[in-house]
Amino acid sequence: MPTPRPGKPVRGSTTGRPIMAAMDLLGRRWALRILWELRPGPLGARALLARCAGLSSSVLYQRLRELTSSGLIAPSPDGYELTQLGTTLGHALQPLNEWASTWAQTQERNEQNPAQP
Repeated sequence: MPTPRPGKPVRGSTTGRPIMAAMDLLGRRWALRILWELRPGPLGARALLARCAGLSSSVLYQRLRELTSSGLIAPSPDGYELTQLGTTLGHALQPLNEWASTWAQTQERNEQNPAQP
């Protein structure tokens, strides 16, 4: 499966709108987790595999290629690191993270106090 690119058909969009291309890329198995693990600083492939239990080396290297060709990460002397674009993605996702925390709390409350029919 080719790396999603804005302007090209991607999963869920024949037009390749930029948001759809980004969602396709970020929705691939392990992509967000790899980006998450690189937030504090560079990591090599072995360190990423150790931090991501269940991630196979073949999927890791595929995601590293995709994230690198998309400009979100770059090779470094210590492995891979977020680019400036990758760092700004983390900032852009912060409101979604806050929403997800609110959603999780709502779900927990709903499970503790189910609505009466």
